[in-house]
Amino acid sequence: MTTVTEERRSIRPVGLRTRISMAFAISGLILSVVLAGVTMVLSREQFIEAREESAAAIAVNNAVRLNNQLTPDATVEDLPSMLDSLTSLEGSQPLVRLGADWLLAPEFGRGDIPGVLTALVDDGQPGQIRAIVAGRPQLVIGIPLPSFDAAYYVVVDLDGVADTLGSIRIILLSAGAATTLLGAVIGWWASRRTLRPLRRVSEAARAIAGGRLDTRLERQADPDLDNLADSFNGMVEALETRIRRDARFASEVSHELRSPLMTLTTTVGVLEARRDQFSERSRTALDLLSQDLARFSRMVEDLLEISRFDAGAASLELTEINVSNFVHASLRAAHLDHVDVTDGFGGRPVMIDADKRRLARVMANLLGNATHHGGGLTGVFMERDSEVVRIGIDDDGPGVPASEREQIFDRFSRGSSAGRRGGTSGAGLGLSLVWEDVRLHAGRVWVEDRYDGGSGARFVIELPLPLDDPTAAIT
Repeated sequence: MTTVTEERRSIRPVGLRTRISMAFAISGLILSVVLAGVTMVLSREQFIEAREESAAAIAVNNAVRLNNQLTPDATVEDLPSMLDSLTSLEGSQPLVRLGADWLLAPEFGRGDIPGVLTALVDDGQPGQIRAIVAGRPQLVIGIPLPSFDAAYYVVVDLDGVADTLGSIRIILLSAGAATTLLGAVIGWWASRRTLRPLRRVSEAARAIAGGRLDTRLERQADPDLDNLADSFNGMVEALETRIRRDARFASEVSHELRSPLMTLTTTVGVLEARRDQFSERSRTALDLLSQDLARFSRMVEDLLEISRFDAGAASLELTEINVSNFVHASLRAAHLDHVDVTDGFGGRPVMIDADKRRLARVMANLLGNATHHGGGLTGVFMERDSEVVRIGIDDDGPGVPASEREQIFDRFSRGSSAGRRGGTSGAGLGLSLVWEDVRLHAGRVWVEDRYDGGSGARFVIELPLPLDDPTAAIT
């Protein structure tokens, strides 16, 4: 059951535009089939009836003329010359019974005439019947000549009608295919116009998800679409108000917490200065208090920084930074200068324009994440191409599941592996600040598997090189 469910999920659903185009195409096909069927039935009856009426009229005329030419002493040998003077319908062959003798047609004999028709004619009644004669559809007409105990028969070929109907069938099939194709084209055009408002909604939603909360939908002078635009804009305004209110609340709370935190920090500092006067148990409690206070202070500072991002007040103070020197300095600051660094720059200095304070915080957060939550830092790599520079940080933890590799950069997100990645649990703001700081530099950050096949994760920072980088041609 699980396999079947997974297979169904793996099947990509058909898009709305495709479904609309298919609906138009199928409608065109159904209409073409119905019209073609009706046309074929009516045309067949029309052609066959016209052929029968024409053949019957000529047969009656020929029977009258033959009856006028016959004499009491006429024999079968006299019949060919008489038949030559009669009107001949294309595809028809006459047969004549004179007494007990028969004048047969080149392709048909007496046995080819249906018995029902011969019995009717022998009773003095004219008649006609459609039958398969010699493997082909034929119209057989019989007219009695009672004055001379004779009968005139004619076999009319209906294959010509079948050929004509075959040509009509080909024309109708071609017209049906063209109608289906035209329906698909019209459906594609109609779907583009119909789904254009949805594309605008999608683009607006994507912009809002990217942080542009001032995005709105324009009214289209269409009552239905205007209702959609008004509802969407109202929703976005409510969302923007809620987000800004939450951001303002976090900022105000953080500001309010700074004063008591400073008081607590000062108090703890005084206690630290007199720790020798305390008992062992009191010193342990003081250490725990100092650690929690430091953690709380960092969380408040992180909340203040995030509130600046939400308010759009975050800015960059760009300076020129040597990437290699900066990475090594970050490792020394974290007391991790013993870790191997893979330098993919080929010994050449690579310079970028960045905010040194923010970039230092990015490195500190990622190095701290690897040390405290990722089982330890195992390596750092640096590489570049013509447009960007990348810095990677490998850890020795359990890694990050593929389903959480975007979620892990959300605020207050620790991921399902937080309890298994070792160390103390943080507030879940460090990676969110990493993402915000890197995005502010027009860069990217992501997490992936380690290239060496290890069990840990690799966090990668990608930052743009200056447009006037003199080493841009070096790869």
